[in-house]
Amino acid sequence: MNLLRRLLLVPLLAVTFPIAVAAQAPQGPPPPDDNSLTLGFGGGIAPEYEGASNYGFQPGGIIQGKVDGFEFQVRGTNIYVDLIRDSNDSEVNLILGPVAQLRFDRTSRSDLDDPRVALLGTRKTAVELGGYVGIGKKGFLIPPASLTFDLAFVHDVAGAHDSFILTPGVALASPVSHRTFARLGFTADYVGSGYGRTYFDVAPVISPGPVLQPYTTSGAGFKSVGSTLLLAHDLGGDNRKGWALFGLAGYKRLLGQYARSPIVRDAGDADQFLAVAGIAYNF
Repeated sequence: MNLLRRLLLVPLLAVTFPIAVAAQAPQGPPPPDDNSLTLGFGGGIAPEYEGASNYGFQPGGIIQGKVDGFEFQVRGTNIYVDLIRDSNDSEVNLILGPVAQLRFDRTSRSDLDDPRVALLGTRKTAVELGGYVGIGKKGFLIPPASLTFDLAFVHDVAGAHDSFILTPGVALASPVSHRTFARLGFTADYVGSGYGRTYFDVAPVISPGPVLQPYTTSGAGFKSVGSTLLLAHDLGGDNRKGWALFGLAGYKRLLGQYARSPIVRDAGDADQFLAVAGIAYNF
């Protein structure tokens, strides 16, 4: 697996724990900072490609921050920028901005441990551009908690799958102790017909060894549903700056015609898991 993909693969979704943990501090939350940066490094295990049953160790990291009130964050190989600056005392946050993503699924033969999948060849790197919108509500259930709904849309512009991915999501974030923050998120992926053809169709192959049976997806559809649980623990006295530990567990289930593809059904697994841990520094 190439180094760039390994460094960016692990999705650490919306790791905004410094301010969130501080919300339960006895002296009250510190004033929000319009400029901040969080960098983190860690590692864990994840499937070699979407639908694979083979797992391996993969380093990952956190990159997120705020510049003059505009937030940005890296989610796996996605970069999100929120172009709406909400007031610090607002109970409702609006989200709107661009998204850019690189998709490295099956772009390297070194990822294709199953010889039957390797016979299908590699895929081009997808460059997916689009945007996302959302809304968040502070004080959901308890004062420090927040509930967020968002919807992202990206389309491949590099000719890899020449299709789209529509991703609705919902997340609940809250401190669980003075220094520990949790975020539980749920997402689904609805993909276009080109995505299914590129990553789940099986063309006839002539080989003296075992091969996968030919298979063709039909049209667009819901590809997967999944969830992630993030835990972050502050190691210092100032929740806005300093060191913190983080851990992330994720699960994704491939659905319908995508789960029935021989790439998944015979050579892989519809159940996809992810586990990551590491350390971060808040500037």
